[in-house]
Amino acid sequence: MKGLVRPAFVLLALFTALTGVAYPLAVTGASKLLFSSRAEGSVLSSRGRVVGSSLVGQSFDDPRYFWSRPSATSPVAYNASSSSGSNLGPSNPSLRDAVRARVAALQAADPTQRSSVPVDLVTASASGLDPHISVAAARYQASRVALARGLSIERVTALIAAHTEQPTLGILGEPRVHVLSLNLALDGLGAAVSHVASRAMFAPR
Repeated sequence: MKGLVRPAFVLLALFTALTGVAYPLAVTGASKLLFSSRAEGSVLSSRGRVVGSSLVGQSFDDPRYFWSRPSATSPVAYNASSSSGSNLGPSNPSLRDAVRARVAALQAADPTQRSSVPVDLVTASASGLDPHISVAAARYQASRVALARGLSIERVTALIAAHTEQPTLGILGEPRVHVLSLNLALDGLGAAVSHVASRAMFAPR
């Protein structure tokens, strides 16, 4: 019996050291060396303060900022610990009511905007965490942001173009705009007092 117990404990200690200590340390070290930003959470900072992650969206409702794609996570929007969509089909009355309310909010924020509302501004993504919006969604909001900040529409659209990300590897996905990065760039213009930097990362909204 003793001849079986000793090898078992030796193997347990060996594999605990290998898989529980050495391997995690090696993977963590390699990730920090090769992908330092991603390994640290892909954080975004403003004025020396962490304000969010490039991988997780945030809520914006101030007319001076570009608004994000809606989130269906709970108990708060863009809750990374409960990533999910609404699971509501297109014929579901709750989804139709939610979309109508979002359309009404966008139109109320910019009554002069007569274009059709881009679908990604009124529907949540499958993850509920999407930090990007389509280029069309950003351009739809450009006139509202320009008016609220006292900027020319040309300057705002140029900022959108500068923050448009191309498809991954040139073929995966569509051109997209990272909302938080764009809003931080807006505050960097100095046309308005920054409210983005005053918010803690992942604070309840």
